Amino acid sequence: MGPTDAQIGLYQVPIFAPRYALREYGAWRVGEAKVLMTPGYWSPLMLVENVAALHRGTETWMSTIPMEIESQEIGVRLARGHVVIFGLGMGWSAGASALQPEVTAVTVVERDPEVLELHRQLDIFAQLPDEARAKIRIEQGDAFDWKPCEPVDLLMPDIWLPLMSDGRVEEVRAMQANVQAKAIYFWGQELEIARHAIAAGRALDDAGIAATIAAFDLPLIGAEYPDYAGKLRSAAANWMRDRWLPGSVPPDLTGATGALRAISMQGEMPE
Repeated sequence: MGPTDAQIGLYQVPIFAPRYALREYGAWRVGEAKVLMTPGYWSPLMLVENVAALHRGTETWMSTIPMEIESQEIGVRLARGHVVIFGLGMGWSAGASALQPEVTAVTVVERDPEVLELHRQLDIFAQLPDEARAKIRIEQGDAFDWKPCEPVDLLMPDIWLPLMSDGRVEEVRAMQANVQAKAIYFWGQELEIARHAIAAGRALDDAGIAATIAAFDLPLIGAEYPDYAGKLRSAAANWMRDRWLPGSVPPDLTGATGALRAISMQGEMPE
């Protein structure tokens, strides 16, 4: 039996809920879906209104659906000091990070000049309070080449189109070799932790997660977040599907949130 209407809540974008103009520049376009039903990253099926999405051709690179927001939210809520974000996307994580009182500066590194120009036209950071807006600096650069001029407290890479991709941990290591951040939170890290833990014969509990993070040899944050293991298991139940590493026996995630595909009720599908 699927969820009833009474069980489906209305999702509200947390921390920073910018309004997006429907605009095109170069290969990029901001579209909108009026009403969706979609699962979160770790949350169950939810009703979402006025979903904005960033499209390039037929591909959706980011949107304001719950999965996209929740998959960045832990890093944002744990952000401190100088935060560097690789990939501008729709600007949510940059704006939300700037609103954290513990954050002193946010540097966003974006490779694509068309994305930079689109954001210049959208000007979503004008919707932030002056103090938060003043923290944000945007630079053109490549995530694999960029080096900071000042120490970085948190690196948040989000440059990938799919939620999971083989070699992602190695790619983050390559970025970290240049940045030398004190802490890292990368997009989709819960799924990478989950599939590497299972491949190594570890449980998806606090101990198994800690051991897997240690094996990554990256200063990942997130495990200290309330109910991190539960959120990680729910994210795996929602989004792992058949992407466990070769030779792994998929774990029993009974009781975790089940995957449900987004349903567009009015407007353009965000992904």
